[in-house]
Amino acid sequence: MPSRRSRLYPDFKPSNDTERFMLEAIKEAEKALDLGECPIGCVLVKDGKIFTRSHNLRLTRGNALAHAEVIAIDRACKKLGDWRLEDFDMYVTLEPCTMCSGAIIQSRIRKVYFGAYEPKSGAVVSCNDIFEVSHGHNHKVEFEGGIMEKECSRMMLDFFRAIRKRDAGKKKKPDNR
Repeated sequence: MPSRRSRLYPDFKPSNDTERFMLEAIKEAEKALDLGECPIGCVLVKDGKIFTRSHNLRLTRGNALAHAEVIAIDRACKKLGDWRLEDFDMYVTLEPCTMCSGAIIQSRIRKVYFGAYEPKSGAVVSCNDIFEVSHGHNHKVEFEGGIMEKECSRMMLDFFRAIRKRDAGKKKKPDNR
């Protein structure tokens, strides 16, 4: 059964499984956006099927740990009954941060596909290279970035542009008496 269309990209037609799963992560990001959360979405895939899906819930839960990746990993571990997610691939709309990258390594996810690069806190390639084995990890995570990068970046840019516009409207002009 086909899932609902992306609200932001209703006409996008995936040309391969990588784009198909990233589009599902984008749909999760749209759910975060509807909640006023930073639009980051994630799906965990096993054997070519989505096993768990999630989106950012930091504001909603009031919890700094409620990143889309951590929630997806937690749900998968509970559903599987094991902490080892060795046969799983992750699709996430934004390059994972240090915390999420650590959780990905610890859960032994096979490969991470991410959309937009995160120049301020991305821990895969932008600011760090956490997945590199030279750091002494016992598990090597493969990764591929830039999947539907324009679409994923646009969601983030539009979200932060709207916040800046909203916040600018709240600022009072100085009183010149």
